[in-house]
Amino acid sequence: MHAITIPEPGGPEALVWAEVPDPVPGEGEVLVEVVAGAVNRADILQRQGFYNPPPGASPYPGLECSGRIAELGPGVSGWSVGDEVCALLAGGGYAQKVAVPVGQLLPVPEGIDLKRAAALPEVVCTVWSNVFMISHLRPGETLLVHGGSSGIGTMAIQLAKAVGARVAVTAGTKEKLDRCAELGADILVNYREQDFVEELKQATDGVGADVILDNMGAKYLDRNVRALAVNGRLAIIGMQGGVKAELNIGALLTKRAAISATSLRARPLAEKAAIVAAVREHVWPLLAAGRVRPVVDREFPMGDVAAAHRVVEESGHVGKVLLVVP
Repeated sequence: MHAITIPEPGGPEALVWAEVPDPVPGEGEVLVEVVAGAVNRADILQRQGFYNPPPGASPYPGLECSGRIAELGPGVSGWSVGDEVCALLAGGGYAQKVAVPVGQLLPVPEGIDLKRAAALPEVVCTVWSNVFMISHLRPGETLLVHGGSSGIGTMAIQLAKAVGARVAVTAGTKEKLDRCAELGADILVNYREQDFVEELKQATDGVGADVILDNMGAKYLDRNVRALAVNGRLAIIGMQGGVKAELNIGALLTKRAAISATSLRARPLAEKAAIVAAVREHVWPLLAAGRVRPVVDREFPMGDVAAAHRVVEESGHVGKVLLVVP
C-alpha cells in the first residue's frame, strides 16, 4: 500500500507519498481500506518533529479516517467485511489502509456520506469527552469556545446548542464569526479587536462562562480564569499559545473553579473505547436527525497533502480539511 511518510521532520514538503508494508490487524482489530482522512493540528506537529505517535501506533500521520472494513482480526465480532465505518486513530489515517482497534470504530451515521464521515471521529470525541464527560455542560449554561471556526469549534457549537446551552465563541475575522453564528453561536468575539473577558461579562450580566473549551493554553490561562463563572470549568485541549503561565490560585479558589487538561491520542485503549461508545450513544442520533453535521471547508487529494497542511497551518479554513485517498 501507499502512505504519507515523514522521512525527515520539516515543512509541508516533508510529507512524502511512498510505498510501505500493509498493516496486519491484530487481536481485536480490523483492517480498514481508507476512503478519506482529515487534517488535524496534531498532524502538523508530528510533521515538524514535535509530536511522535504513542508506542505501538502507526508511524504515519492521521488521527481519523473513514472507509470500509477489509479484514477482521482475531477475536472481532459485531462487524463485517464491507461495513462502512469511520474511526478514531492514534496514527495511520494518511494511508490506503489502517489497522484499527474495534473499540475505536463507529458506523457511518445515517445521512452522512462516507467521505465526509472522516471529519467526525477526532472532533466529536474531543468535544464530547471534554465538554460533556469531564466538564458536564448542562442545559442553560454558557460555553465559551476559543477558535470557534475550527473543526473542534464548529462541532462544539452544534453539540452545545443541541443540549440547550448558550454558546460564546472567539475567532479572528468577521467572516469566521458569521459562520459560527450560522451554526448557532450566540456571543461573537473577534479576539483581534475585542477582549473576550469583557465581552463575555457584558453578555452574561457579569456571570461569565460555565465551561470554557480552550485550545490556546498558557497565553489565555489568566484571562480564562477571569472569564469563568462561579463553579466554572476550564478544559484545556491545546497549547497554541504556549505551555507555561502563572496561575492565580486565589482567583480559582474564589470561583470554586476547576481546570482539566487532556489529550486524546495517547489515552489507553479502554478510555478511548469508552469515549467512542458515549459518542455513538449520544451524538450519532443527533447526526442522524440532522441536528448536528460535520463542517467541511474543502477536500484535497492525498497527493496534495502539503497544500492541505498549509491551509490548516495558516488557519485559512472553517471546519475540517479532508484528504481523499486515491
